[in-house]
Amino acid sequence: MKRKIRTPYFEIGTKNYIYGDKVLEYAKAADAAAEKYDIDVLFITPAVEIRRVVENTKHLIVLAPYMDTLRPGRGMADILPEALKAAGAEGVVVNHCEKPMSLPQIKETIDRANELDMLVFACADTVAETKAIAELHPDIINPEPSELIGGTSNGVSDMGYVKEVIREIRKIDENILIEQAAGITNGEQVYDFIMAGSEAAGAASGIMNADDPIAMIDEMIGAVRRAADDLKKQEV
Repeated sequence: MKRKIRTPYFEIGTKNYIYGDKVLEYAKAADAAAEKYDIDVLFITPAVEIRRVVENTKHLIVLAPYMDTLRPGRGMADILPEALKAAGAEGVVVNHCEKPMSLPQIKETIDRANELDMLVFACADTVAETKAIAELHPDIINPEPSELIGGTSNGVSDMGYVKEVIREIRKIDENILIEQAAGITNGEQVYDFIMAGSEAAGAASGIMNADDPIAMIDEMIGAVRRAADDLKKQEV
């Protein structure tokens, strides 16, 4: 059975900004903040770091940044889904703009992940691509204009785009979790996106390039807690 994610949640992607002991340092900081604020945190880390992160944290949901779709047997240098699962990965990212995939590749990867009860975290660029990927029913969609990714100075997704992609995804599959992560650099942006209707926010360069990444991890996860509390007040 796939891991059930509590919403709102937060997602951290290390990409290749850090490696080795630094990955574990940030993972432990995220783990501590997840416990402190009682928030589910997805931690996306290179495949070679997965087992160490899983074995040294208690509260993180660890995802692989990519996997191939081959099956156990012949082959070399491919990333085997079963090996990721055995290492402790609970899910996989598909179609990040820095590792783009065709729709047939996305579908094949989703099918393999579903076989292993692994979560699928799908990235999309345009509204049209978001709708096409939603038809494949991943567990999560992170719609993010590619020009906003990677710590550029282009800001975050505008609220018009955010509300449109949320509306279009909901028309297709109300069970897909929706995240916003493009260009996020502070806790207020995390708070704003969740209050606008996203079930999650996330960051990679916004944390990795911060003056104090450990403090930024705490700030952003704390902002998710604040948004969760304010949303609960609105329900009363």
